Order: sequence, then C-alpha cells, then structure tokens
Amino acid sequence: MFRLGLIINPLAGLGGSVALKGSDGEETARKALALGAEPKAALRTAQALSVLKGLELEIVTYPAEMGADVASETSFPYTVIGEINSGHTTAEDTLKAAKHLEAEGVDLILFAGGDGTARNICEIVADHIPVLGVPAGVKIHSGVYAVTPKAAGEIIAMLIKGELVTLGDQEVRDIDEEAFRQGTVRAKYYGELLVPQEHRFLQHVKNGGKESEELVLDDIAADIIEQMEPDTFYIMGSGSTVAAVMEQMGLPNTLLGVDLIRDQELVASDCTAQQLLELTQGEPTQLVITLIGGQGHIIGRGNQQLSPELLKRLGKANMNVIATKTKLQALEGRPLIVDSGDPELNHLLSGVIKVTTGYHDSVLYRVADY
Repeated sequence: MFRLGLIINPLAGLGGSVALKGSDGEETARKALALGAEPKAALRTAQALSVLKGLELEIVTYPAEMGADVASETSFPYTVIGEINSGHTTAEDTLKAAKHLEAEGVDLILFAGGDGTARNICEIVADHIPVLGVPAGVKIHSGVYAVTPKAAGEIIAMLIKGELVTLGDQEVRDIDEEAFRQGTVRAKYYGELLVPQEHRFLQHVKNGGKESEELVLDDIAADIIEQMEPDTFYIMGSGSTVAAVMEQMGLPNTLLGVDLIRDQELVASDCTAQQLLELTQGEPTQLVITLIGGQGHIIGRGNQQLSPELLKRLGKANMNVIATKTKLQALEGRPLIVDSGDPELNHLLSGVIKVTTGYHDSVLYRVADY
C-alpha cells in the first residue's frame, strides 16, 4: 500500500487576503488573523486528497491542524505521529514532522504551505524521498509545488497507479518578506528537493526581474486605458505589466499589491480582499491582471486579495488579462492557471481568454481546468 506522509502548515497563506504579502513569523500570523484572515491550507489539502478517492493508500501525519484533522475526514486509514501545541504551531513543528516522516519511510511527503514551508522541508528531507507541495502560501517561487491542489492529487494518483512519472530535482527559493512588503523581490536559492515531474501539473520556478520590453508595455497600457469605461471601478492587480498601466496614468502603484481606481483616479491602494468587496459592492467593476512569468498563474499567486466571492461577482467577461507575447511564449505552450481556492470557480474560468498583448493587439490563450 502506498504510504503518503502529510504535513500541513496551518498558517500558510494567511497574509494574502489581508494584503500582508506573506505569513512568515508568529507576529504576522497573529496580525493576519486579527484582520479577519481565514486559514486555507487544510481546505486546499482536502481538495488534493479528494482526487485520490478509491485508491489504496495510508496517510501518515502529524496531529490536529498539521494533518490529522484533514486525514480524519477522508476514507483512508491514517496514522498520527509526533506531538504539537495545537493552535500555536511554528516552523519547528514542520521541521520535526519532516524528520519523523522521513524516519517512517513514507513513499512521498505531501506538504501544504508556501516557500517558507518548502525551505523547512528542504532543510530536513534527504534527496532520496520524493516530496510534493500543495500551494497554500502567499508567495510561491519554488518549483516543488503542483500548479493547483487538484493537480497535486493527480500527480499522486499517477504514482499510486504505477504510471511512469519522472523524478527530478527542483529548486527551493524564498524571498525576504520584509523587503517584499516594501516592493522589492529578493529571491534566494536554498537547495533542491526530489519531486515527481509531471510537467502539466508541476509549477515552474518563477521568472524574476522587471519586464524590459518598455515599448510593448506602453502599447498595452495605451490600449487598456483607451478602453476604460467612465464611472467604473478597475481593480489593478500586482506585477510590473499592470504597473506600466498605472504609470502611464500617472498614478502611484503598489507593485506587489492590488489597487483600485475609477475615472483614472486612485480610490484605494494596497487593498485587502474585504476592502475590494466592500468598495465595489453594487458598482460596475473590472479587473486588470497579468500572469506570473514562467509559471502562468493569473489568479492565486501574490493576488489572494482577489477572493472567489469577488471573482464570481465579476465573471470572466470583466477580467482583462495583459501580457507581452514574449511572456506568453516563455510558457512554451503551457496553459494559464487559475488557482482561486474554489474548484468550481477554477472550472468556470477555464477555457480560453483574451490576452491583450499590444495596442489593439490581442490573442486567445487557453486557461487550464485543474
């Protein structure tokens, strides 16, 4: 029987919806909870495990919110090891869990978290044990994560069924959260982990750096601004491509956050999920977003302020995706990805979507359904 080790970082991703741009450290987690953030890592893990229904496996995990709570809601047999102070877990608990699961000789360690969690796993786990991440963090630059929770389940299902899945090393990277909150991305390499490499479902390492095609960005910005409707809110997503639109309007921009404008005037900057819901309630609203370079995510990476409730309210018709053709070509045919945390919404937003690539220039590009 396949033995699946399971580690959940219950604090992963807490800072995303409340615009804290990370969840590292107890103080940040406390602040996020005080602002109304809701833990999502357990739900996302359950979504991954739901793909495995009917397959034979045993789950080996840590107590309570670090895995046992989710395991108990499945039909799989499970074993709980180790001890934690429930409600007060830290990175040390992740380190201990990884060490104990390695000693247990599990076939694969599935963990839910962000880049900080991946760093913890990398510090402990030897290169002979495969691992796979369920994306649950605010920032995910590492290449050890599936593109969505469902995709993580698909990879594990292939392994359980005995299908040929290549194993290979993938980079673990993390950024300085304090610098990130100030608008600077400093990603650092921390090592590599052995990961099942089913490329449809595995996330690539994020491409860093500011878009250098200034003329193309100007053209994209001119097209978006020309099409903006009066008395309509525009939610401006994160990233340098969207920043070019804000710059052309002469507006201050939160590079790594989400801003709200109307009639080319700034209404609110660095908004939380709740602020976006409240400010746009009952008002005509559109969204301007770009994709994560090298990965293809348009929802779910660095823009968790765009809640499922908001996205359902907007609908696909009010989503304006912008990107240079160079950025699209770098995906090498891989689809765009929506990882909203709501599988039904992910499905609704799948298919094809128009991507503005220049002035009066656009392409249709596929959005994955996983």
